[in-house]
Amino acid sequence: MEPPVHIRALQHDGELLAIAADRAGLLAPVPSCPGWQVRDLLRHIGYVHSWATGYVRAQRPEMTSELTEAEQLRAGPADSDLIGWFLAGHAELVGALSAADPAMYCWTFLDAPSPLAFWARRQAHETAIHRADAELAGGHVTPFSADFAADGIDELLLAFFGRDQDARAADSEEQRPAAPRQVLLVRAADIERDWRIALSPSGTRVISTSKLPAGAGASADCTVAGPASALYLLLWNRSDSALTGINVEGDDGLLTAWQAGIHVTWA
Repeated sequence: MEPPVHIRALQHDGELLAIAADRAGLLAPVPSCPGWQVRDLLRHIGYVHSWATGYVRAQRPEMTSELTEAEQLRAGPADSDLIGWFLAGHAELVGALSAADPAMYCWTFLDAPSPLAFWARRQAHETAIHRADAELAGGHVTPFSADFAADGIDELLLAFFGRDQDARAADSEEQRPAAPRQVLLVRAADIERDWRIALSPSGTRVISTSKLPAGAGASADCTVAGPASALYLLLWNRSDSALTGINVEGDDGLLTAWQAGIHVTWA
């Protein structure tokens, strides 16, 4: 997906996030983020948008010190101004990305064709997942398009888990389940995509990803199949497979290990 597509998704999902937050209420618990209320979610994503805007707009070449997650949740305006504050910061990010020179350079933390491609994609999926959080606070998640969801699975599995082991250990982005090497096969039937993931005590890595005819066979210890949107949410630990039309075959303990041990956190 090209940056303009990610920027449009970022704009759309940010607007849906604000609507969902308003409907759920700022004091509503966010079931996918234990201990958070909707107001905490808004403070976090509002800060992340401002953080990303700074790198894009100022073209900062190196990582700068930032607030911890706990500090983020104490920051921001009064509750009565939170949604407006979030929307203003979201619009700033969309504007900065839309106006950025495709050849601009700034710091990034995942492989991408360019810094603009990285920030557009990362903020599109950051906002999409947190839009789902806000909607889960109200009890219903609007499905994502299959193409966008598959792109989000690619980012999680190929970008986050595609980094070298030293980088993973250095910044603690992932906490990996300690289990014997086994293969988890993720199959998105509506877009005919497969991802084969090896999980072992030494790490988590994607063995292969392919575009296969629906129903094509592949060996795995556990196969998780369903619509790309549901798989996207499941792999980001935003849903329960029993509630999303996902079919699990084989050793379902492998999926449980993924859900218990795989987290992308603010470092």
